[in-house]
Amino acid sequence: MLLKYITAGVVGSALLATAAFAEPPAAISQSDLHGTWRASKVVGLSVYNDNNEKIGAINDLLMDKGGSIKAAVIGVGGFLGVGERLVAVSFDKMKFSDEPVSSATASNTSPPGNRPPSTTTTGSATTGSPSSANASKSNPWYPDHAVFNASKDDLNKMAEFKYSE
Repeated sequence: MLLKYITAGVVGSALLATAAFAEPPAAISQSDLHGTWRASKVVGLSVYNDNNEKIGAINDLLMDKGGSIKAAVIGVGGFLGVGERLVAVSFDKMKFSDEPVSSATASNTSPPGNRPPSTTTTGSATTGSPSSANASKSNPWYPDHAVFNASKDDLNKMAEFKYSE
């Protein structure tokens, strides 16, 4: 009988020891995450077209089972969410910019046809003039805005996205 207790104790100790020596899950270091964006901050970003006209805002991000983002749901039209229409657009067709949108009230003396090229990027790197390169972004965890090449009318003509289907 004593032999059974000793055997059970040795086997139990061996099982506990193997669990104690198991490797913990690997954590991602902070430096590996440099240049990534928080999805919670991308939702809510204003979406502009190539003419710097606001066409909506990102309401949601849709991803596949592997975790890749496939589409962005953009809210178009409405006022404060009332009367807003949702459309889903391919995420890879969107561009993101770290630079603020140039406003129409800015003292820009060049005519609209001679605007400087857009400073959009699909990564976290910023582009633009040397003066904009000196201005540091206050938070690197999300872009300033999204750019999608369509007008409000184009988005309104797209099929409405519904979560129930």
